[in-house]
Amino acid sequence: MNEQLSILELILNASLLVQGVMALLMLASLTSWFMIFQRGFALSGLRRDSVAFENEFWSGKDLRKIYMEIDTENHTPVGMEQIFVAGFKEFSRLRKQDSPDPDRVMQNVQRAMRVAMVREEERLETHLAFLATVGSTSPYIGLFGTVWGIMNSFRSLALVEQASLSIVAPGISEALIATAMGLFAAIPAVIAYNRYSAQVEIIVNRLEAFTDEFSGILQRAVHSDG
Repeated sequence: MNEQLSILELILNASLLVQGVMALLMLASLTSWFMIFQRGFALSGLRRDSVAFENEFWSGKDLRKIYMEIDTENHTPVGMEQIFVAGFKEFSRLRKQDSPDPDRVMQNVQRAMRVAMVREEERLETHLAFLATVGSTSPYIGLFGTVWGIMNSFRSLALVEQASLSIVAPGISEALIATAMGLFAAIPAVIAYNRYSAQVEIIVNRLEAFTDEFSGILQRAVHSDG
């Protein structure tokens, strides 16, 4: 309890600039933790939904029936569902035309799925840039607060006739808190960024594989009709 109070007193007695640095780092840390949990739940849900959709897709069920079930549900399709919906919707629209050209049909279908793929990548990478920024800049922001606090400590030391450790130690201690807060904000952000970047890469590879497989299925279907 005394240690907590002493740290609190050091923060309260710090200069305004150092306090501002600490407040900024605390805000960055809280925001990054919110985004860490949000991304964790989002990616976990997306992986779960992708596995469920893949099982249904490869179960042999009619593709039009799968499309109609997704279209009637009250949720926005994401991940593989979104790519499937984009491709099958364009495929169905072009097949209704008189004497559709198979090559042109597949070009438009693949373009629609590529657009959906890009949007899904953007959705997957949400907040990752912020985590990377917090992880790379927080130590430097904390170091800036530390350097400023130590400068103030030595300036105060120059104003006294007899220097002692008890005079300079509180100022250096409060300055070092800024570095500690910078590391506290940076370390979880870096770990989360690396972990989620690897997960996003795995998911994107699965989406690309599904896009190629679905494109092959549609290509065989359009050429068999022709």
